[in-house]
Amino acid sequence: MSNKMKTYLGKRLKELREERGYTQKQVADKLGLNSVTYLHYEKEQREPPLALLADMAQLYAVTVDYLLGLTDY
Repeated sequence: MSNKMKTYLGKRLKELREERGYTQKQVADKLGLNSVTYLHYEKEQREPPLALLADMAQLYAVTVDYLLGLTDY
């Protein structure tokens, strides 16, 4: 994943979570993750596997392209 996509992913995950009023722990629980692991995705310290990226997009009702910054909608 390029650095640009990685930057968009962390920023968009945080924005979407906050827009919906979720805590990091709530999102982690919904995705079946440890809350620290999810935090690492928001802080751009780790990259999620493809299947998890799809689950994140589904949770927030957006496309994977949106999460990666390839589209703005």
